Amino acid sequence: MSTDLTRFNSLFDDTFLSDFFRPLATRSNGDKVAAIDVHETDSAYLVNVDMPGVKKSDISIALDNGVLTVKGETQQEEKEEKNGKLIRQERHVGQYLRQLSVGSDVDASAVKATFTDGVLAITLPKKPATPEEGVKISID
Repeated sequence: MSTDLTRFNSLFDDTFLSDFFRPLATRSNGDKVAAIDVHETDSAYLVNVDMPGVKKSDISIALDNGVLTVKGETQQEEKEEKNGKLIRQERHVGQYLRQLSVGSDVDASAVKATFTDGVLAITLPKKPATPEEGVKISID
């Protein structure tokens, strides 16, 4: 791995993301950790979050104090078993949760998201870089 880490790559050290490499790991409160991909372009960060079985209406996204929070929830299907009984269930029922520290260069007012085929795609546009102005110092 390159030593030139971006802010997202440096999240490996964040305590709330200590399970970064264990997609669908379970937190102590029972939430599943959603698997993500993060890409950086010159103008934005692109985050893809796997949320299989989650309906668009059951997803919430928030950006607060530089932390992006993605939540989704699946519901237990209430159905009568006509062809036998369920003997094994591996599909997750409950809440997915993922949080990322995105920093101060994200334009919070321009964040966009789409949800297609169980993948939530979030675009976090970067704020335009403002050149630092020099200060002329007078000599007394």
